[in-house]
Amino acid sequence: MRASLRGLCAATLSTAALAACAVGPDFHAPRAPDTTHYTRDPQPTATVAAPGAGGAAQSFAPDRDIPAEWWTLFHSSALDELMRQALKDSPTVQSAQATLLNAAETYKANRGGLLLPQVDAQGLAERQREPGALLGEPQLPAVIYNVFGATLNVSYRFDLFGASRRQVEGLAAQTDYERFELEAARLSLADNIVTTAVNIASLHAQITALTDIIASERQQLKVVQRQFDVGGASRADLLTQQTQVATNEAQLPALEKQLAQAQHRLAVLAGRTPDDTSVPDFNMEQLSLPEQLPLSVPAQLVRQRPDVQAAEALLHEATAQLGVATANMYPQLNLTGSVGSEALNSSDLFKSGSMVWSLAGGLTQPVFHGGELLGLKRAARASLERAAADYRQAVLAALQDVADTLRALEGDARVLQANNTAESDAREALTITKMQYQAGGVSYLALLTAQRQYQLAVQSRVQAQAARYADTAALYQALGGGWWNRENTKENRP
Repeated sequence: MRASLRGLCAATLSTAALAACAVGPDFHAPRAPDTTHYTRDPQPTATVAAPGAGGAAQSFAPDRDIPAEWWTLFHSSALDELMRQALKDSPTVQSAQATLLNAAETYKANRGGLLLPQVDAQGLAERQREPGALLGEPQLPAVIYNVFGATLNVSYRFDLFGASRRQVEGLAAQTDYERFELEAARLSLADNIVTTAVNIASLHAQITALTDIIASERQQLKVVQRQFDVGGASRADLLTQQTQVATNEAQLPALEKQLAQAQHRLAVLAGRTPDDTSVPDFNMEQLSLPEQLPLSVPAQLVRQRPDVQAAEALLHEATAQLGVATANMYPQLNLTGSVGSEALNSSDLFKSGSMVWSLAGGLTQPVFHGGELLGLKRAARASLERAAADYRQAVLAALQDVADTLRALEGDARVLQANNTAESDAREALTITKMQYQAGGVSYLALLTAQRQYQLAVQSRVQAQAARYADTAALYQALGGGWWNRENTKENRP
């Protein structure tokens, strides 16, 4: 029996070796874009500087790589700790991890099931009764006997035209897609956490600035009240100042609401409930603006962006599915065999004369399926064309993200510089106008105008300051986030 089993396995393996060709297109990674620049105008090499926090000049280095934990470049220990915990506790990341595990295990299961012979051991114990009439002798009594058997069954589908291999290839590409979807989820989470932390810091700064302005305006209200009491100011001046104070006080609840919502959002991003008090708070003094920024070339960008790599994986899968649909139109060869032993007594199993075996092969050539197979092939080709278009769109969107972010970084630096100057001038103008008003040199309308200009200048400066931090985080996201530098990453493609 051992010799027969060896012969059966040898026949199976030798025939399998003949299945060497695979129909359908072979996948080749798309070419990188021909362009070497992101913007129509010359790309910025550095931004302007402005005094104060968040005003440092930033330079762009094409040869600078992105660290896996790029958020540490903001030099905030609270942000670092929150990010590490969030990447573990985020339901979005956990869902993407489970989806990847499902795809990986599905690939492993199908790879063995489709490419390797299937071997099953089977045992049999049966008691039968057969009448004499079955033997053509109805006068004989019925015969009752036992049958015992043990067999090894082998089945194999010869992959003559690569249908199985293309199917496994498609499952591997699906696994790659889920892997890059996980990286995209991690990158999106990191960017959202940094952006939300910056927003919280900005709102704190805006609330502080508005509170200081309100305190100053209340002091001014006391001055106007005294002047009104002695006849030096009109009731209209007094009511206007009271209105200004009340208007600014009415802005505080709106900012506080935005701050609370941002704090709730940050907690949920970190995988915690909105009321969790362990989620840190942030202010602008806790964050440092990175001064050296990376700038990958477009050809490298398409290897770094997880969404572009995910689109490439879908293109790979669609290519493999076209191969499957093509191979299904060709002949299919299946081989089944078994070897074992049967006996009337269990003790006689595997003894001389008890061996049984069988070997069968089947060849199937599709002849007429009502246009089904041709239609499936055409549908697979259309899916491939769609995947190719989606990939091109992902590449274009990635290039646009980097281009937009570069211009935003350059423009926001100039805006902050101008806002710092405007705030300084408005502060000085307000101080002078207050003294002139107290001396009777200017009208109350001039004082009110100076107050409003200073208030707007402070708010604009705080918002421009926060925009620089948010745009810096956006650049790290647009360039792919440095996932390839993480130690436990299986593939380091860029």
